[in-house]
Amino acid sequence: MINHAPALDIDAVRAFTLIADLASFTRAAQTVGMTQSAISLKLKRLEDRLGHKLVERTPRSVRLTEHGTTFLARARDLLAAHDRALHPGESQTRRLTIGFSDHVAGPDLTPLIARIAGFDSTLRLDVRIGLSGDLVDAFEAGKLDAVVVRRERHRRGGETLVEDAFGWFAAPSFRQRPGEPLRLAMLAAPCGVRNHAIRTLDKAKVDWVEAFTGGGVTAITAAVEAGLAVAPLADRIAPPGLMDVGASLKLPSLGRSSVVLYARTVDARANALLRALAAVFRGRSVSR
Repeated sequence: MINHAPALDIDAVRAFTLIADLASFTRAAQTVGMTQSAISLKLKRLEDRLGHKLVERTPRSVRLTEHGTTFLARARDLLAAHDRALHPGESQTRRLTIGFSDHVAGPDLTPLIARIAGFDSTLRLDVRIGLSGDLVDAFEAGKLDAVVVRRERHRRGGETLVEDAFGWFAAPSFRQRPGEPLRLAMLAAPCGVRNHAIRTLDKAKVDWVEAFTGGGVTAITAAVEAGLAVAPLADRIAPPGLMDVGASLKLPSLGRSSVVLYARTVDARANALLRALAAVFRGRSVSR
């Protein structure tokens, strides 16, 4: 007996998985170049077809219902089968090598990778962490498919994802003794954020001493949380509990810094993942 019930709309299923992966209607819409109302309509039609609500949406959060959590695995299987049927000659796995500046991802790296890793099961991520200048050099040499870095003054191009405000962050327990140089925690040279912070302090004639040198932002924030020193950090990646002490210590402003994406991929799925990555960055900048 033929079942005349309407088939599931593949685009609607894909929209649902994007909403689930990115936890945002806005970011899901940005990823596929739709309006937010259009992607909401696709989800509504999918929910009507299945007879269940898949997503609970409030002004502050987006989360899956019990039915949504159950359907998500089936949705991924359906999309994978659809893509295999549509592109039978393509390899089912491909590698995407992405470089992240440590001062761009910071403590957000774990949830960031978790978000983008669930976007496409056929993609294998190779993630490199480094300094912005080194990563862009590797990208230009063809060693990386894409990099997310801080824009350096002498470089042009790339897609701006976020405009970060910087501050001087310290733990509540930090105490600056009168007459002593400012104790700093920074990445080792030639970190661009380090260079900018030093230039800014020297120009303002603020005495400083490097109290801690770290090999990554995780080490820097650990030193700051221990009350050892002050660190120049983007507001977006400063861990909860730290505070900007720039005003109270009368330190000069560090200004703002652009986070940019450089990419050269030609694979449609890899490009879609990079769109999702860009949407995640834009979304996190709003939510912080």
